[in-house]
Order: sequence, then C-alpha cells, then structure tokens
Amino acid sequence: MDDDKVTGDDEAPCKIYMATVTAPTNIAVIKYWGKASVEYNTPTNASLSVTLDQTDLRAVTTVATSPSFTQDRLWLNGQEEEGACKHKRFRACIDGVKRLATAKKEGDGTVLVSVEEWQQWKVHVSSYNTFPTAAGLASSAAGYAALVAALTELYQAKETFPGELTTIARQGSGSACRSLFGGFVAWRPGTAENEWKDSIAEPIVVANSSNNNINSDKTRSGEEHWPELRAVILVVSAERKHTSSTTGMQTSVATSPLLQFRSQQVVPERIQTMEQAWRDKDFDTFAMLTMKDSNQFHATCLDTYPPIFYLNDTSRDIIRLISAYNEFYASQQQDGPKTEGAPKLRVAYTFDAGPNAVLYTTAPHLAELVQLVSHFFPAPTSNSTTKNDEKPYIRSSDISILPPLVANQRIAGDSPLLKHCINAMPESYEGTPASSGKVQYMYVTKAGPGPQVLLPSSLASTVPANAVTNLDPKSGLNTYTRS
Repeated sequence: MDDDKVTGDDEAPCKIYMATVTAPTNIAVIKYWGKASVEYNTPTNASLSVTLDQTDLRAVTTVATSPSFTQDRLWLNGQEEEGACKHKRFRACIDGVKRLATAKKEGDGTVLVSVEEWQQWKVHVSSYNTFPTAAGLASSAAGYAALVAALTELYQAKETFPGELTTIARQGSGSACRSLFGGFVAWRPGTAENEWKDSIAEPIVVANSSNNNINSDKTRSGEEHWPELRAVILVVSAERKHTSSTTGMQTSVATSPLLQFRSQQVVPERIQTMEQAWRDKDFDTFAMLTMKDSNQFHATCLDTYPPIFYLNDTSRDIIRLISAYNEFYASQQQDGPKTEGAPKLRVAYTFDAGPNAVLYTTAPHLAELVQLVSHFFPAPTSNSTTKNDEKPYIRSSDISILPPLVANQRIAGDSPLLKHCINAMPESYEGTPASSGKVQYMYVTKAGPGPQVLLPSSLASTVPANAVTNLDPKSGLNTYTRS
C-alpha cells in the first residue's frame, strides 16, 4: 500500500519535513504495577529508574509529514502496522505533540510551515528497536519516548507546563515518560484533582549535574553523577511474554491485596530512601532496595489470581547466584580486615515483567561478575536453538566499559568464591562445563542520557545523503529492513 508517494520535479521539490531521534530504554529499580487511571494511563505508585546508555540499547525513530500524505502510517521494525492511525496510544502521542507545535520559521522570521499546516498534514513514522521487543526490557518505553521526542523535534513543540511532554509519552506507554530523561528518573503518580497533569517524569537532580531533557539546551546526563555504575543485562528469552504488562496490571489491581499494601505503605518510603541513595552513591542501599523491590513486584504477581509467572527457572537460578556472590564477600568482610566505607553488596538484580535479569554493579567488580555469570551460564553452543549464534555472547559497543579479554577469562576452579557459589546452586550446575544456552547473551552497559537528535527537523530535499533516516526523503515511505 504505497498510495502516499509524493511526486514533484526538479523545480518544485517534494515538500516533506522529517526528523530522526533515538531514545533509550530504562529499567526501574522501584517499580510500578497497576493503573490509578486507565484513561490517563497513570500509576498506582511512584517509580524510579535508571536510563541506560544508547550505544547498544535504543529505539530509532524517523517521523515525516507532508501535505501530500493521505493518512497517518506507522512501520515497526520494518513492518507496517495496519490501522495504527486509529490506535489509542499512537493517536494520543501524535495528537498530543501536535497541540504543542510551533510554526517553523527561517532565520529572518519567514514562516515555512504554519501551526495550522502542522495540524492538518498527516504523519509517517518508522521505528525500530536494537534489542528484543515485549520481552521485559522496556522496549515500549524506548519506542514511545522516541516517537514523542521525534515529533517534538519535527514540530518544534513547546511545553505549556513543565513535564507536559512526559504526560503525553506516558499515554503511549507508562514507563516511556522516564525515557525522556537520562540518569536517574522518577515518575510521580499525580492526582485526579489535577486531571493527572502532575503525573509527570522528572530527573533526580544532583548538585553540579543535570539530566538531558528533550526541551533543554543542556546535554549533560545523570551518568556524570555516578559514572562507576554498570548494568549487565542477561537475556534469558527474547520471546514475547505470555501475559502482557497491561493485562497483568489490570488483573493485579482487581485481585491482589498485596498490591494495595505495597503502593500505599511500602513504596513511598522506598522512593525517598532510594533517591537519597542515588545522590549519595550509596551502593549498599541502592542494591538492597533494588532487589527487595523486584522480589516484592513478583510476589505481587503471584498474589494475583490467576497468578502471573514472569520469572522462569533460569531467572531464579540467577537470583541464587547473585545472592551467593554477595554473601561470599559479606562474609569476607566480617572475617578479614575492615575497610572503612566498603560496600557490603557488590551486585543487585532486578526483573521487570519478563525472565530477563538486569544486574547493577560498579566498575571495579564488573569483570569478576561477567566471569562468574559466564561460568554458570556459558554461551550457547553452535547446535543451540538460539538465533543469535553469529553475534558475540557478551555485547558492548563501548569498549571503555568492557574489561579487556573478559570473554576469555575464567574463574579458577579451586576459587573459594566459585566453590561457595556452586554450593548455593542446584546440583545441575556442579558439572564442568555448566549447561550452555540458559542465558542467550548479555549486554554490558551503563547509565546514559535521554533522547538524542540524529536528524534535526529538516526539509527532506535538503537532507544529506548520509543522514540517519528510516524513511525515504523523496517518498516518505519506510526504508528500514531488519537485518
């Protein structure tokens, strides 16, 4: 269906405007589960997340608009989504940003595109993720954040109150509002009395550090506050989860007493404690709260009826391994010489709505952690059913954070650490080598900034040949294909 092709000649070039933006994923350390308002897509409780670096994990979105387009169209990962123009979430983002559009002008003030024209013209969107979709890694957060950020760039949109763009992004996907900022980000629940306009995302501000906002000239991100923080993502399964987050939340709200207690009695105090832990770079508190909150989230899923199972056996074995790892070094501190201010915990695990683990640690412990995980969860063998054999098991495009030759390093078989962890694991892990393929691959990354503009709002006929774009500047049709 290519009826939206735009025609023109050399003297009258196609009038298409376009922009390309990338947006990050984020992983919550204090999680929300359940909607206070389904209509406005607001949460039952506040949440906190770490925005991850976009080097390996990002959504890339190009938007284009033209008077010649006859309908709104959307392509995801190279495939057109039929009927997307009528989808409630998609429409909320398109129409919400359009309402904030400003006229596009030349440097001398000449109006190139009026607000009325922006409102009338249809839009084409092409977006793809560089990581698994709907597998519990917040792909929808990155996708909708990229959509809102790209539309903001295209239409030169301006907020009428602080955080307004985040209220639009959350109508696409709740956690997308947090992906509009870098570093450490809170999503406030808001109130019905204010028509949920105060249900916004905002960065946790630290003195002498600022987070990247899509409506700001500043480019520094929260990673500058805690540059030693690292994240290791263990992809246990890239398949879509059996119970969607939306369905799971609705069921939990209706059936789980634990959910109500958690949102009203537990989370408010945890939010305050965790924000301070981030400011203080207190890894012990950060790690303990992260793990406890993940545990309670999944306990809430089990308290739901029918129960929801996002974790699998490998997920639970990862929890056992990280717990044993932390216990080993905690006992070493108790028995050995005391180091003032040394953290008792080295790693934190967290799981969103899926079996895939996100491990937070700090730079000094990254190499050992990756080696330990690789020992118990080695790379799939060539006859594995995984479709990712041609790519490295340990993935990081940022060589500055990946320890040299870490993939080839092994923990010595007589290591006290290894013996301690083996004793804590199920018998199936005692063999050498351990069973491969339980973890398909891992990403090694860090905290990073919010959305990044790759192609500023431009007339398509002036777009350089090497510009990053998923849409053809001449036709406005999708050009991206999944490799």
